[in-house]
Amino acid sequence: MGAGAGFALGRLAQMLEATLDGQPERVVTGVAALASAGPDDLTYIADHAHLESARASRAGAFIAPVGLSGLPAPTLRCREPRRALATVLHLFHPGVEPAPGIDESARVAADARVHPTAAIGALAVVESGAVIGARVWVGPLVYVGSGVAIGDGCLLHPHVVIYGGCHLGQRVIVHAGAVIGADGFGFVPDRQGPLKIPQVGTVIVEDDVEIGANSTIDRATLGETVIGRGTKIDNLVHIGHNVEVGERCLMAAQSGISGSCHIGNDVIMGGQVGLADHVRIGDGAMLAGGTAVMRDVPAGQRFAGRWARPATLTHRIWVAESQLPDLLRSVKTLERRLAALEGRAGDRG
Repeated sequence: MGAGAGFALGRLAQMLEATLDGQPERVVTGVAALASAGPDDLTYIADHAHLESARASRAGAFIAPVGLSGLPAPTLRCREPRRALATVLHLFHPGVEPAPGIDESARVAADARVHPTAAIGALAVVESGAVIGARVWVGPLVYVGSGVAIGDGCLLHPHVVIYGGCHLGQRVIVHAGAVIGADGFGFVPDRQGPLKIPQVGTVIVEDDVEIGANSTIDRATLGETVIGRGTKIDNLVHIGHNVEVGERCLMAAQSGISGSCHIGNDVIMGGQVGLADHVRIGDGAMLAGGTAVMRDVPAGQRFAGRWARPATLTHRIWVAESQLPDLLRSVKTLERRLAALEGRAGDRG
């Protein structure tokens, strides 16, 4: 049974490779949160911590981890319930492809190449020499600069700006307000004030990258700023000039990457992480939220804190900081006792 009328639980169990506890013919027509789910909805529970809320839910069916029992409705038990949730959300919300064509209010240069299956939204601007691939959606008020190449299946939400000469691979998603290809922050001290270094490089965004709202990726001074295949960037992230980001990285909101940093593959960065310029982050490294990185991080390591240290050491320091008041009291007590002992020794002398 398809998305129009819902999905039978038996069919979902096959698609998710899940074990179904309940009637396979039962149909769910939507996906909702625990608190708001109704009898026709499928909902999700991550672990035992939410079991009481789940038991109070009116949901018609659950996605749950293997081993979690006691739920009041049919249950799809999955080894990776979060992955299963992502799959069913795609099933129930496949997205709507805009009708191909160029809105009459858009401005498209005569020598720009727009694929017949692409959609150009209201008041969008596509400059000279730009190439727009198949099934691309350029949303309202988007600016695509001269010589920009946008690969098949990309989605540019409203108010995105792609500066001239930048390249986007296939299936790239860029959320509202993001700017790709602005000048890198390059200046030389001068008697009349900072002298601007022209930023004449470009930005290369590889396939299947997602860039969050109001994030910025600067063009290189020379050469390329590169975002590797499959990397996902949250809202309000800044990536400086000549940065190289590897494949399948995750960057949370408000992180800032200074110029010429090199980030390996599969790196995970929490929110508000900051990297000094020319820092190298090895493959598979993890940086906790708020980490300030001033030196290279080896592959596979977990760093945390300001300033960045191995996460285990940072946690020990945090514990020690909480003990400082008691430690100070102990030191003052020892000082008084030592002074008393010295006084007695002086009296005997």
